[in-house]
Amino acid sequence: MLIVHHLSNSRSLRILWLLEELALPYQVVVHARDPETQRSPASLQAVHQLGKAPVIVHDGETIIESGAIIEYVTRRLAGGRLAVGVDSPEYAEYEAWLHFAEGSAMGPLVFDLVYGMTGGGNEALKAFYDAEIERHQRYMEGALADREHFLRSGFSAVDIELAWVLEFAEIRGRMKGYPRLEAYLARMRKRPAYARAVAKGGPQDLSVFAVR
Repeated sequence: MLIVHHLSNSRSLRILWLLEELALPYQVVVHARDPETQRSPASLQAVHQLGKAPVIVHDGETIIESGAIIEYVTRRLAGGRLAVGVDSPEYAEYEAWLHFAEGSAMGPLVFDLVYGMTGGGNEALKAFYDAEIERHQRYMEGALADREHFLRSGFSAVDIELAWVLEFAEIRGRMKGYPRLEAYLARMRKRPAYARAVAKGGPQDLSVFAVR
């Protein structure tokens, strides 16, 4: 049995969405954020010492990190579906986008959140991260100039990984001026598997992370 430990209002929705797209059986355990701090609860630390989500448990293995979980699920459990094979001409692009989401795009957005929550105070540092966010948004906007998905071949796990970054960027007010990204995110939210994932994991209420 595949068990997914999902934190409410978090990037672990990706894994539920992925599994719904692949029609793979799984059990979901929902962990609610602390209503005061919005941090993950102690129940997640009982699953993995970092106390973060997503986490999956399969055949006695506990696996963390969105990208690693996506690789594990698509290649080991789904026969390569929604992934790109190593012999594909899109393999390098697939891997780059898959890891760009957390490796490049998400970090400055999290800094933006924490900076706002802690009262700021270092405008030079904020300007640096503002420029990084804009750089990443322009990069993604440009990639969609001639395609509906981030890979020319169509929908893949890359879209699942990147869509949540854009959901977070949206609540932080960072989607204005990027019409392709806005349209893309609307398309992703209309996918039936996305709706099923939200139904199983609980409503996506990212308003707690909104700009104040």
